[in-house]
Amino acid sequence: MIQRTLFRAARPLSRVPPTASPAFRPVVPRLATATPRRFYADAAAKEAGTETSPEASAQSAEETLGLKKALEAKTKECMELKDKYLRAIADYRNLQDRTKREAQAAKDFALQKFARDLLSSLDNLEAGLTSVPTTKLASHDAAPVEEIHADLVNLHKGLQLTEKVLLDTLKRHGVSRFDPAAEGVKFDPNRHEAVFHTPVKDKEDGVVFHTQQKGYLLNGRVLRAAQVGVVKNP
Repeated sequence: MIQRTLFRAARPLSRVPPTASPAFRPVVPRLATATPRRFYADAAAKEAGTETSPEASAQSAEETLGLKKALEAKTKECMELKDKYLRAIADYRNLQDRTKREAQAAKDFALQKFARDLLSSLDNLEAGLTSVPTTKLASHDAAPVEEIHADLVNLHKGLQLTEKVLLDTLKRHGVSRFDPAAEGVKFDPNRHEAVFHTPVKDKEDGVVFHTQQKGYLLNGRVLRAAQVGVVKNP
């Protein structure tokens, strides 16, 4: 009973009358709208206390200049290395081409010494064929019977066949014979050897009119120059 009485007596004190003064109402403070501020690099640096000094600017410029010089040096070094690389490639290709040409030349002219040694035999064979008079090689109707020698005719034909076979064999290996007088060409010091000069009528000056010894070529290269007589009119 006593507790209930005390509780009822204290209940009006905890209530706020509806007609209470506005002073007792809670006041909610309003936040003022802040004006936006713009920060710049210089202002930020000044506020932060990190403003760039002239010494730091000079040091940065010096570092930039050093990096630029280093870049230029590396660029120059790269250009030099590229030039050396291209030159090395060109030298290697030239070496390949030269080696190929030398190998081909060695193949083409491997028989040069051997072919030159055979030329004397060909000359002797040709001289033997031209030493026989044509009257002794004529048919029975064109010459007297007593002047015709059948054995000599057969021997001459055999030598002609031997010469033809030998020349054909050499030709298959690049050796060919040429007669400047028969071709009617002018004197060429690279292919001909002038033995004598003489005036000849109805012939142009400098033309080969006589072949004393025929020449030979090996794959286009002069194996032996032809000995010739050249026209030299006054």
